[in-house]
Amino acid sequence: MTVIQINGNDLTLEQIVKVARKGYRVELTKEAEERVIKSRNIVDEIVDNNKVIYGITTGFGKFSDVTISGEDCKKLQKNLIISHACGTGKSFSNEIVKTIMLLRANALAKGYSGIRLSTLKTLIEMINKGINPVIPEKGSLGASGDLAPLSHMVLPMLGEGSAEFNGEILPGKIAMEKAGLEIVELTAKEGLALINGTQVMTAVGALAVYDSINLLKISDIAAALSLEALRGIRDAFDPRIHILRPHRGQMQTAKNILNLTEGSTFITSQGEIRVQDAYSLRCVPQVHGASKDALEYIKSKVEIEINSVTDNPIVTEEGDVISGGNFHGQPMAISFDFLGIAMAEMASISERRLERLINYQLNDLPAFLVKEGGLNSGFMITQYAAAALVSENKILAHPASVDSIPSSANQEDHVSMGTIAARKGRDIIENVQRVLATEILASCQAIDFREGYTLGVGTKEAYKVVREKVQFIERDVVMYIELDKVTNLIADGSIVESVEQKVKVIV
Repeated sequence: MTVIQINGNDLTLEQIVKVARKGYRVELTKEAEERVIKSRNIVDEIVDNNKVIYGITTGFGKFSDVTISGEDCKKLQKNLIISHACGTGKSFSNEIVKTIMLLRANALAKGYSGIRLSTLKTLIEMINKGINPVIPEKGSLGASGDLAPLSHMVLPMLGEGSAEFNGEILPGKIAMEKAGLEIVELTAKEGLALINGTQVMTAVGALAVYDSINLLKISDIAAALSLEALRGIRDAFDPRIHILRPHRGQMQTAKNILNLTEGSTFITSQGEIRVQDAYSLRCVPQVHGASKDALEYIKSKVEIEINSVTDNPIVTEEGDVISGGNFHGQPMAISFDFLGIAMAEMASISERRLERLINYQLNDLPAFLVKEGGLNSGFMITQYAAAALVSENKILAHPASVDSIPSSANQEDHVSMGTIAARKGRDIIENVQRVLATEILASCQAIDFREGYTLGVGTKEAYKVVREKVQFIERDVVMYIELDKVTNLIADGSIVESVEQKVKVIV
């Protein structure tokens, strides 16, 4: 099946990735359609009876006390979109844009937003037909939702703005025409239903969380390779230690390292070569484990958010229209700040293991892992570049959620900065990926300097995958090309997939 059915209640991270990265189609369930129609009927009744209800027959934000006549409702909805489309900066990638649309459609499918079924189906067909609105990354305060970027999402539906279609950036109206979709004329409540929510921050963060799961597995694999390359001590991973401090992630990590290195003759026992290792090896369970525990929490919050109603006002099943604050991004803002901090630590400890691999003062290997040192620099500047990324992560890990700035004439006087937090988290994860790729390549190089030893059952598979793409570096090469190859092996899941054919890596 290459179709994902949505009903607002049980969308998963795996399904999001299938739509965003694998081109799965999206469909509404019949039950969701019925709920959307019922909710819309309530809105139509309000307009027909000239009731004064925020967001339906009034202005927005500070203009909530301005009543709008029934005949002006359509003009109000269009004005809302075009005036709120104030984003700037580079555009979100297509996979993020698809996720934004999917999450907004899923929220609307719950049937509490008062949108017309036809409008919702147009949004879904934009996903299915490959229309990707051009959405600038910057301009959201994260409350009242992601107003500016979501307005850019809606513009092509109205024949405005720009969209990518078949690899070409086109005016929104032309993109819709080429895809065979009708331009939408929004009616009461629809504009607000489409743009008042946390779907931009959640889209960015959801994909980042999914990628973090892979990176946490890679972190354990990288650490295991470095442990073998440095002839580290297995005793630090003895389960009898970790049961005495039973944090789940810590125990999982220790078990992973032992499983990955099972059968290895590289690793040693306490006192065989040295009494104990440096913290970057010995404390892998404690450091990696803390990030795993953090990710478990963050993932649980994302799974709630992707199946939540986050617009305002909310149209209840009983016919009431209630103004609240579900659009406020604070639950996601704090979660994505936490994500950035947790993942930044994976690069931090990885870079320290990298230093131990290349620094001859800290090991018994050739300086900078190269023959004919001096003539060749080897892995010298790989650590330099990794250190730069680690330091950048320290800046990016500063929390966005502790900031706020009032807007809309002080009506919106506390905001989340959740979209900034999500974007920072994504950028940190990209840096982490590169640092881990560097450590893995260096550990494979170090392993090749040692002869007569056997790798563990799991690390052997990781080593083989790397060596299929990058050979032992005899003399200086254009290093970024080799690093790119390993980075790609991480990003496409090749390393984890190969290792998990032999050993399950637990996160």
